[in-house]
Amino acid sequence: MQISAELPSSVLPGKPTADIGTGVAFFDFDGTLIHGDSLLMFIGEVIGHRRAKLAFMDALRSGLHRHVRRRGPGVDFPGSVKTILLRRTLRGVPVADALAAADRLVHRIRWHKPLVETLKTHRREGRRVVIATGALDIYMPSLLRGLDIDDLLATGLEVVDGTLTGRLSTGNCVRLDKAARVRAWIAEHGPCGETWGYGNRPSDLPMLALLDRRVVVKI
Repeated sequence: MQISAELPSSVLPGKPTADIGTGVAFFDFDGTLIHGDSLLMFIGEVIGHRRAKLAFMDALRSGLHRHVRRRGPGVDFPGSVKTILLRRTLRGVPVADALAAADRLVHRIRWHKPLVETLKTHRREGRRVVIATGALDIYMPSLLRGLDIDDLLATGLEVVDGTLTGRLSTGNCVRLDKAARVRAWIAEHGPCGETWGYGNRPSDLPMLALLDRRVVVKI
């Protein structure tokens, strides 16, 4: 694990944070609190892991083709790939099946233990903890079960009549959209006191730039 020198050592992952009163800590999820990316793992639990990998490669090719023609369905190339992948793999899946897949996923993720301990340290110090992630809101509550979290900012997945449509119901909570969501959360729930942020480079830099103390984590 590599950590940038953007924070005093007193608040590096795995070490107690200074007791400076109330505040709020924002944590990215994929590549920060856990190793790897949870979305493809979740899709694998829904449709099978081999099919999920093939679907991702197909979405990658399709997204690149559309991006070159400036017809991508997302705000950027990664967003287009994600949009295509979700439509092709999750459309028509019953919510009950998706929730069951989320429960199975709990046993597959690998936690980044230093960052989990940092999260718990913030809670012991009386600070609020918010998860801000591009992961889907359909499975994140299952993965966060047992952690003391105040709020979750995630990418919403549309549900109609108890079935997933494969379309997003919110913006894709990454990069600039994540920063906007965090800024809005602070405005709604403030004053927040001092703020902390934990994420990875480069996707979380817009969010981290909003916060007083920030850690860039590379697992």
